Amino acid sequence: MKRLTLAAALLGATTLTVQAQEMALRGWNTHVPDYPVSIALDRFAEMVEERTEGRIQMENFHGATLGEGEFATEQLQLGALDYGVFSTAPMVNTVPELGLFSLPYAFRSPEHQFRVLEGPIGDEIAAAMNEANMEPLSWYASGTRSFYANTPLDSVEDLQGLKFRVQNSDINVAMVEALGANATPLPFGEVYTAIQSGVVDGAENNWPSYESTGHYEVAPYYIIDSHTIIPEGIFFALTTWDQISPEDQEIIREAAQGSAIYQRELWAEREAESRRIVEEAGVTIVEDVDSASFSDAMGPVYDRFVTDDTLRDMLDRIQATE
Repeated sequence: MKRLTLAAALLGATTLTVQAQEMALRGWNTHVPDYPVSIALDRFAEMVEERTEGRIQMENFHGATLGEGEFATEQLQLGALDYGVFSTAPMVNTVPELGLFSLPYAFRSPEHQFRVLEGPIGDEIAAAMNEANMEPLSWYASGTRSFYANTPLDSVEDLQGLKFRVQNSDINVAMVEALGANATPLPFGEVYTAIQSGVVDGAENNWPSYESTGHYEVAPYYIIDSHTIIPEGIFFALTTWDQISPEDQEIIREAAQGSAIYQRELWAEREAESRRIVEEAGVTIVEDVDSASFSDAMGPVYDRFVTDDTLRDMLDRIQATE
């Protein structure tokens, strides 16, 4: 009953003619228009409009023009936004299960992540998101974060005592400290000069961010430990989704999944190009990493942030997924 009441109240945000199933939907995205996520989201909108013969119109608003991440997430959960591409990171307060994705070494690789999200555990996640008025349709690649520094990094021992810039997050600080290093939260725009001036010894991020910011110029040692892989996805407000016919839901879901495949291809190309640029610049990249030496150090982090038995069981099942 509450869902129906909320849906009725929000008809002003979504133009809907039930008899003809004509809809005009608004989509949110934080990234700039030429980013792989944005290009794929535009492809999604085009496929939906084409396959519904224009009955469902999709308008994407890139560059966070409808509000920044946390605000937009709240708007989606309230039904004031119809859909968008969202990171799971800002949603952990309303969907605790999504907090598992922010834990270091929860996923071994992007491929492992997608096997989890597109399997039985993904169905459980979707059910939990439904309770917060969200329906996930597909999952996008968002990059794998690894450490880099101004001194050689060949193993977990080389991190000991170094100062790493991290995002302002308790989990990130705890991860770095568990590895024997010192965490220094700093704004992203200050990282280059902080490394250059010796305020920190390094940072952690994915290939495109490492390359596009020029961090490789001041921190030319990159170890692929793949500690964090936080997913993004196309999520609909459930109040919008429930107004769509089953036939059109199938069209939209297939288009979302098709756009996800396309986005993953675009992201892989972007990562490969960024890696090529830094390799040609002389960056030392360590790929043969003893992953267990990193993940085994996370016991105290998991104990601190996964205190619910149900969530601990889900984390165990995520890490046991082949």
